[in-house]
Amino acid sequence: MAARAMVVVCLALITAGCASAEKDPVVSTAERFLSAAGQGQGGPACGLLAPKAARSLDDCEKQIVSVGLRPAAVREVDVWGDEARVRLDGDTLFLHRFPEGWRIRAAGCDPRPGRPYECEVEA
Repeated sequence: MAARAMVVVCLALITAGCASAEKDPVVSTAERFLSAAGQGQGGPACGLLAPKAARSLDDCEKQIVSVGLRPAAVREVDVWGDEARVRLDGDTLFLHRFPEGWRIRAAGCDPRPGRPYECEVEA
């Protein structure tokens, strides 16, 4: 019985480690994006957007810094295969995993009960 309990504990720890490893690149991309946008660095911020999201802005480098995105504490990260959601204080980001890594698909998103999020920037 003790051996079985030890196996369960070990599997739980391994799974937690995998979940963290899966979420780390998502959080890193979100934090780099918000930091760049918040510091007025439109080029680096636009470089972290999904191509379709970047094209949705007429002048990405100018518009992305005018949206008012700022770094904030990460509250929750969900990853579903190649899709992810990062909930922060006052903002939600949606990301997609491309061959070159995670990119922001939508930013400045506010939840609307019973309806899709409303986003300032989206693909």
